[in-house]
Amino acid sequence: MSQAREPWEAPVLEPGTTYATVTDQIAAIAITGPHKRGWWMAFAIASGLLGLLVIAVWVLLAVGVGIWGVNIPVAWGFAIANFVWWIGIGHAGTFISAFLLLMRERWRASINRFAEAMTLFAVSCAGLFPLLHLGRPWFFYWLLPYPNDMDLWPQWRSPLVWDVFAVSTYLTVSLLFWYQAVIPDMAALRDRAKSRWLKIGYGILAFGWRGSAVHWQRFEMAYLMLGGLATPLVISVHSVVSFDFTIAQLPGWHSTIFPPYFVAGAIFSGFAMVLTLAIPLRAVYKLHDLVTIRHLENMGKLLLATGLIVDYSYAMEFFTAYYSGDVVERQMELFRAFGPYAFLFWIVMACNVVAPQFLWSKRVRTNVYWLFGLGLVANFGMWIERVMIVITSLSHDRMPSSWHLYWPTIWDWMTLFGSVGLFFFLYLLFIRLLPMIAIFEVRELVYETRKEGA
Repeated sequence: MSQAREPWEAPVLEPGTTYATVTDQIAAIAITGPHKRGWWMAFAIASGLLGLLVIAVWVLLAVGVGIWGVNIPVAWGFAIANFVWWIGIGHAGTFISAFLLLMRERWRASINRFAEAMTLFAVSCAGLFPLLHLGRPWFFYWLLPYPNDMDLWPQWRSPLVWDVFAVSTYLTVSLLFWYQAVIPDMAALRDRAKSRWLKIGYGILAFGWRGSAVHWQRFEMAYLMLGGLATPLVISVHSVVSFDFTIAQLPGWHSTIFPPYFVAGAIFSGFAMVLTLAIPLRAVYKLHDLVTIRHLENMGKLLLATGLIVDYSYAMEFFTAYYSGDVVERQMELFRAFGPYAFLFWIVMACNVVAPQFLWSKRVRTNVYWLFGLGLVANFGMWIERVMIVITSLSHDRMPSSWHLYWPTIWDWMTLFGSVGLFFFLYLLFIRLLPMIAIFEVRELVYETRKEGA
């Protein structure tokens, strides 16, 4: 007897989806060629942007950080803003995969794989900027607690050291969590590959997976354990990143609301990036029966929810400045809203406060063009917010004699766009070589759907 479905419950998968269509459709993207023309065009653009990053980094190593717009007192510029932005984007992948896995949300199955990959590539881009900001990045290993003859140990009170441990831990756990989930799909590609070299390559990556009951039992146990380990990292990692600012005695930074504020902003920007990636992939590779409107609508709801938390954080910033009675804190909020960087403030308000309110409408949440546009707007707004937070407090601190404005140079912009190129370069390679959707999880979803309708 079929179960009655409530009117608001849209199907997780389109009717008619079977084991064969799931496996063949997803596996064919990775193991058949030639690839689509759109992929090659995107790969060419990403490679060009990656070339800008290589040039910018080469000049940076040869000349120094003076090529950037940083100065005294604004010693942090685009580099730290980009770091916070990229590490935030990586949080949605872990949230979708780990947290929704523990909550047994079935709709995550079609989007968790490329969200997890997004996490890995975003964290890789994020980790690049603190190293480049060191001034002498070839001595990056001084930040690690390794035995040495000169007793040079890291300064444990430095936020830079905290970032090293937070980012490296997050990257390691995310990589293990992602790769373990890929193993059954590597076996599926191994069994369907035509080329002998592809069979060998996917066979090595599959670690001898045969799909036995013992394999699945151990897989499920380890998957849940890693999910439980990865979920707290969503909160802890970006809280540590926010401490880079909170421990400083600067107006606009020294606030206890920064950890939850940064975590909400990170998940908000991460969900926006998932939408930005999922909608074009869905259209180009004809994945409408796997990534349904329900998936996109749920992402829109999460984007709205996290956006409202970010809006509340903005209100609390003004309230904290007013309620504290600190004249300098109040002056900082006025400086952000009406000073020389006021255009940044009002862009943030438009992108992160006004734009997400359109998601209250179901018509907007179920329209792919609206969702894609709002995802781009949210990502842009969150990057502007990171820049605003970094440069306004540094350029307008408690000593008027040290006030100085910051303006980026061409090398700042090249490094930023180059990091975007690096992200999409890695992402496009992932799409070409590995399954972008979890085959085994979607097959389980097909089985559960059939069982419910039996």
